[in-house]
Amino acid sequence: MGRVNNKKNIIDYEKGIKKSNELSMAKLNQGLTLNQMQLFAYAIFSTQQDGQTKFNKGEFQKQFEIDHYHTDDAYKDSQRILSLQVSTENLENKKFSFWNVFSSMNYDNGKFSFKWTEDMLPHILDLKEKYNITDIQLKSKFKSSFSWILYDFLKGLYRHWYIEMSKEALMRLFNVEERVSYQKSTAQFKRSVLNVAIEELNQHTELEIWYTEKKIGNKITGFIIHWSSGKKVNAATEKQVVLLREIHNEVEKNMFDYLSLKNVEHLDQARRYIIAVKEIDNKVSKGLSSAEASDAIQEAKQHYLQLENLLEQDGKKRDTSIYYNWLEDIEE
Repeated sequence: MGRVNNKKNIIDYEKGIKKSNELSMAKLNQGLTLNQMQLFAYAIFSTQQDGQTKFNKGEFQKQFEIDHYHTDDAYKDSQRILSLQVSTENLENKKFSFWNVFSSMNYDNGKFSFKWTEDMLPHILDLKEKYNITDIQLKSKFKSSFSWILYDFLKGLYRHWYIEMSKEALMRLFNVEERVSYQKSTAQFKRSVLNVAIEELNQHTELEIWYTEKKIGNKITGFIIHWSSGKKVNAATEKQVVLLREIHNEVEKNMFDYLSLKNVEHLDQARRYIIAVKEIDNKVSKGLSSAEASDAIQEAKQHYLQLENLLEQDGKKRDTSIYYNWLEDIEE
């Protein structure tokens, strides 16, 4: 079994992508640009969210923080992913298989629409066991296409914590087997491909990855890739985030009243509560687990109530019944 690491990775299951292990390990993303991998992932995500096989370009850009994405880009990327085929191979045992991913793909004034093939649907919709789920927001942090490939591949290796691969097999995984420079220089392959992917995964995911080299004499012939998985925790739900934002916005809206308190001691207390609410809002922006969000809601609620109490002591009582109503129903 792999070594347990101390990383804590917040996973937003509301924004997760499910894929069969077979699909995760298949040669699928190889050869795609980063934008094309993102487009393919978002097609899966939108289908699993509400069964819709269409989405707006703006939603796609916002998810992956893409500033400029024109019709020419959509044309090129759609044409490429329409040709996607899933291939699984075990050539040593004389086995391989192929199937097409999409039967059609269309684009009309900023709206993508597509149809999956029947062979593809069981791998993203009719999932029963041995599938993996990845947070689309987590994948949004990847800047290298090699990171997408390695992450999906390792996630598909159910209950494995290491794998031994020849240099040639690893180059095929990353779809760089034709690069002469990598064929001649293992050091360059490691520097430009393998190490890049491992560094991003170690930085952004629950996995901690390292490798050892297999050698014949001084020549590197293969790699043993090892990985361990940290603790995955549920991200704050949309309801929790909305409630925290509402408390923060209410405090912001009444800032003038809070900072106009006549009692100097009360004014100093109000400033501390306001700062505390702003700090909680900053934590929300960085990402909270569901448990952390629950604690933050209770803390923010108390700060808000204290601020309202200070106003009341200052003779500025307001009708806050509506706010107390939504504050009472804050537990997820």
